[in-house]
Amino acid sequence: MQHNDIEFDELFKTVINAIPSPVFIVDDDVKILAYNLTASRMLSSPPETIIKRRGGDLLHCIHSTESLQGCGRAEFCKDCVIRNSVNKAFQCSGVTREKTKMELRLKDKIKKIFLLVTTSPFEYKKQKFALLILEDIGELIELKSVLPICSKCKKIRNDNEYWQEVEEYFEKYMDLSFTHGYCPECKKDILEEHSHLIEVP
Repeated sequence: MQHNDIEFDELFKTVINAIPSPVFIVDDDVKILAYNLTASRMLSSPPETIIKRRGGDLLHCIHSTESLQGCGRAEFCKDCVIRNSVNKAFQCSGVTREKTKMELRLKDKIKKIFLLVTTSPFEYKKQKFALLILEDIGELIELKSVLPICSKCKKIRNDNEYWQEVEEYFEKYMDLSFTHGYCPECKKDILEEHSHLIEVP
């Protein structure tokens, strides 16, 4: 865990560094005060250039250059999910989880990334902070946006041109399991279809 004037015990550092997503501790202006190892790989900057700088500036958000004051000062920043989630945390709204698309300027290219933004407020030595976690959900968004499904049998076509049952596909690619039941309309249809089997006293 990289940090400046915040002290963390070894267990806390070990746990935070074990989290596979970028984790930041930020102030109410989204200035980074500490971060885990995964975040350090994402930022790829020396620690002395990261601490107390705003997240959008460090991540190269395209909107951070729209104002001379940087991240949080452009017109777009009023609707920034990351900034607004951190603000909610400081207003003691509890844990927030929201999806967002962020556009980053990397050299001469603009890269779109899809994130699940989680913020949680906490207090340490009578100071307020927010825990900010950024999870990459790009693969899920891609699956959601272009999922070929048969109009009749509802099987899903995978990358190998093989048609799979919906349950099988989601279990394999998204680690989801299903329980089965009937919606009210189908339940009604099934009961009507089999009403001759039901004995009425």
